[in-house]
Amino acid sequence: MRLLLAEDDSDLVATLRKDLQTAGYAVDVADNGVDAEYLGNEMIYDVAVLDLGLPQRNGIEVLQNWRAGGNHLPVIVLTARNAWHERVDGFKAGADDYLGKPFHVEELIVRITALLHRSRQKPGGTLNVAGLSLDEEKQTVTTEDGRTHKLTGIEYRLLRYFLLHPERILSKSRLTEHIYDFDSEKDSNVIEVYVRHLRQILGKERIETRRGQGYVFRDSR
Repeated sequence: MRLLLAEDDSDLVATLRKDLQTAGYAVDVADNGVDAEYLGNEMIYDVAVLDLGLPQRNGIEVLQNWRAGGNHLPVIVLTARNAWHERVDGFKAGADDYLGKPFHVEELIVRITALLHRSRQKPGGTLNVAGLSLDEEKQTVTTEDGRTHKLTGIEYRLLRYFLLHPERILSKSRLTEHIYDFDSEKDSNVIEVYVRHLRQILGKERIETRRGQGYVFRDSR
């Protein structure tokens, strides 16, 4: 999954980016509100973490502009711990959740996971789809035969995206957009390699190839 981190505190960004990448997110950073608004409108992100105190354009204005333009990107806003009015303004502007500073990164990751699940109508801390159970903390998948398989970072990101979008045609370019950040070298042909790896774990019938279109993860067999 691809995440937009809109935060101007470089020390906080350095910490968060590393921890979020470890948790399985491709992370792009915007250190001001103008860039954040532009990137958020690119429609390549699954979730945004938005600091309300951004320079050039504050987070409230960024969020209002997104929502006014029909952009429904799930957003967690970051506020000062005692700034209750910022939380209220954030929710009025269209925020989905908030977190006060300072915070523990573990809480942020849990909130991001919960928000993504809610946005896909898949509540809970573990993704359970079609007999598969994806542990998002351990980055493992348990198959119907009860065997648990450790996933590489890309395998995990790819499978999570499939599980959140079952029965939908997903092109290689779309998959590439959502599992890599701007700093990564993108090669859509590599997606074929990781799909093959997942088929070895899940079974060939789980991921169908649609020639000229992409792939479909089967919710039922």
